[in-house]
Amino acid sequence: MFDLCRVLGHASYLAVLGLLVLSIPPGALGHVTDGLIVVGAVGAWRYGWAMVNYLRALVYLRVAYPRLKARAAAAHAAEPVRGRAYFLITSYKIDTETTQRVFRALFRAAAAAPGGATVVASVVDTADKRLIRSIFAGMDSAMDAVELVVDQIPGTGKRDALARSLRLIGQQAPSRRDILLLVDGDSCVPEDIVAASAPFFSDPSVGALTTDETAEISPSLFADWFDLRFTQRQMMMSSMGLSGRVLTLTGRMSVFRADLATQPEFIRLVQHDHIDHWRLGRVDFLTGDDKSTWFWLLQRGYRMLYLPDVTSVSFETQPKPGFVDSAVTLMVRWFGNMLRTNGRALALRPSQIGLFTWWSILDQKLGIWTTLAGPISVVLAAVFVEPLVIPAYIAWVMATRYIFCWVLATVRGQTFPITYPMLLYFGQIVGAAVKSYVLFRLDRQRWTRQSSGSAARLSLGEGLRGLGSTYVHVLALGWLTFGVMLLSGLV
Repeated sequence: MFDLCRVLGHASYLAVLGLLVLSIPPGALGHVTDGLIVVGAVGAWRYGWAMVNYLRALVYLRVAYPRLKARAAAAHAAEPVRGRAYFLITSYKIDTETTQRVFRALFRAAAAAPGGATVVASVVDTADKRLIRSIFAGMDSAMDAVELVVDQIPGTGKRDALARSLRLIGQQAPSRRDILLLVDGDSCVPEDIVAASAPFFSDPSVGALTTDETAEISPSLFADWFDLRFTQRQMMMSSMGLSGRVLTLTGRMSVFRADLATQPEFIRLVQHDHIDHWRLGRVDFLTGDDKSTWFWLLQRGYRMLYLPDVTSVSFETQPKPGFVDSAVTLMVRWFGNMLRTNGRALALRPSQIGLFTWWSILDQKLGIWTTLAGPISVVLAAVFVEPLVIPAYIAWVMATRYIFCWVLATVRGQTFPITYPMLLYFGQIVGAAVKSYVLFRLDRQRWTRQSSGSAARLSLGEGLRGLGSTYVHVLALGWLTFGVMLLSGLV
């Protein structure tokens, strides 16, 4: 029944697409050729770049990664001593059922570590402390080689929690053979995570790695959106993995060389990261610790790998009642973290971090404006030249996104629900709009589950900066619109 519904959904989608195409009289769009050229050129740019990443991902998944994995396993087998695994997990306002599932999975992974393991759990609530100890006590005798440290701290933020726990681990003087896993309190690690990741650190140039990720959510449009994002993530991470430098070390679960992650400079950046902005002044980072750890390693030339065949599971809930509100809330946090680090990463030389990595970081900003240019040109053409450009554009969107969703589906070898094409377009256009918003408001940041945040404390000076942000944002959009009008022949 489910497959039949999916087939009917695809058939209905294609039928609507066909009707839209047939509704446009032949030659009706001949006098808006320049505007359509803008849409086509932008589409060629964006989808050309997407196809480059898709082809790179295929090469990585089918050729490069299996060879990399085999070399790592051979080098690791030749090492005389197995390193210790350190797990650092932060938990704040997580429901009891999720906490139980997460920590049971974590303790099983720690027990499976060949060289023994230490688990440091950073918590705020005493109830969490008692619960974690009870879960640990309820595990079987295989936990004999696992040490548990529960570090209860004031609720001053995740960065303070990470820094304090990293210093605790640093007191044990981990060696280059040891690994450290940073895990969120709502993510389950695979039981074989240590055996799967440790071999790659036999190469001293590797500083960290991250893995594939899936989400457990009640079936909904929000769940489809997350599944689509993780499919896109698998493609992009695999593409970047071919260069040996991913663009983020995912905060849900990433693995580090323990002796690097416990260096004082690393810990200081995690706790007190900031940028100095020409208009906003000093911007202290509240969120985005995964970007801080990534930049520290990138700046020092370490490789950061991607393991596409190792998967962690995160438990997601909608932060807001509606889908759009929830998606935008998460986008503001994700893209804010990305753009706050983007400028200083671009300041690094391409010869230092690799040309493809550098260009990919630059494209994070270019993609904002190229993505917005298409719909702006369509709106202008519809208002000033020919309203029929609207159904033509909708047909273009439906066709291109549908084809690209089939291409994406091959990354995981599965089909997709018919919600994917529209969710893909939503993510592109709304995502670009959100990026343009946060690009001029890098000082505004907030955790999803915490009430604290810079957006909640607006003084007079911050209010004036907010007005300045609105001014330069509107100015940038105005220049973009003017440029589109020039290219479209409207000016």
